Parts: sequence; C-alpha cells; structure tokens
Amino acid sequence: MDASQRIAALEDVPADSTHLFRVTNGTGEQQEAILVASGAEEDGGCGSDDRDDRRLDGDDETPVSCWLNYCQHLTHIKIDKGSGAPMRDGELVCANHGAYFDAGSGQCTHGPCEGAYLSDLEVDVRDGNVYLTDDDYEFVGDGPLDDDGDMTSTSNVKI
Repeated sequence: MDASQRIAALEDVPADSTHLFRVTNGTGEQQEAILVASGAEEDGGCGSDDRDDRRLDGDDETPVSCWLNYCQHLTHIKIDKGSGAPMRDGELVCANHGAYFDAGSGQCTHGPCEGAYLSDLEVDVRDGNVYLTDDDYEFVGDGPLDDDGDMTSTSNVKI
C-alpha cells in the first residue's frame, strides 16, 4: 500500500460526522472528498477495533465510505463545509436543502435529489489506516480547498 495515499487513521474518522480531505483527479484539478463511517450506528463507530479486524480478516465490508464533497442536487454545494458534515441516523445531511444521503451507499434517501448517488472514491483499510486506492484520484492533504470563489450558501434547515 502506497504510504503517500494514506488519508487518516481509522480511529480519527468520526462516527457522527466526516473527515474532509483534498484529492486531484486525472487532469490535476483539486477536489474535496469526505470519509464517513459506514454503519456507525450498528457497529459502535469507526474507531472500533472489531470493524478494522473484520476488514483485515477478509470481510468485504469496509468500515468507511468515501465520497466527493458535493451534493447531487446542486453540485456547487458542499456537504462538509469545513467543520464536518451533519449526520442524522447514519445519513449525511446536506444542510442547504435537506437532502439525506445513506452513509454506506451514498444514495439520496430524502430531498430534492432523491434516488441520486454521491460520487464515490475507492478506499481500503489496512493496519488501522485508511488509504485512497482509487486509480482516478491522488491524495493531496487534509482539510478543505482554499477556495475564494466558494459558492456555498447557508440555509435555515435544522439538523
């Protein structure tokens, strides 16, 4: 596993929010992506040792999912605005228009883009660390893009 593609320690991925980081795609354009605990409600959170052990024992379930950081309703709207995305009952919440996305599948289960899916990136967990394994992206670093032209808006949606 290429150490330069290490995103975070598994225990550092919050069970009730997201871990924000930057990637580049094949054209060199930087984008934001988020890690989210998959099934955190059922399995005790992302830092739980049994989740990591299951993955290392060959179980196909990865304890985290990875998505590009934009809503499918309006793709200039970020789900994680820099301080972690809100979550409710194992779903990511786009605070702008109230869209809910299943943390494990990325499917919008409620809201203006119901039925759409978040764009996924492939990750793998090894030795307690999360690595980006998607051939179309390279890990750049933690945190948001330095984006002076950010078009993210706020909303009155209560979470």
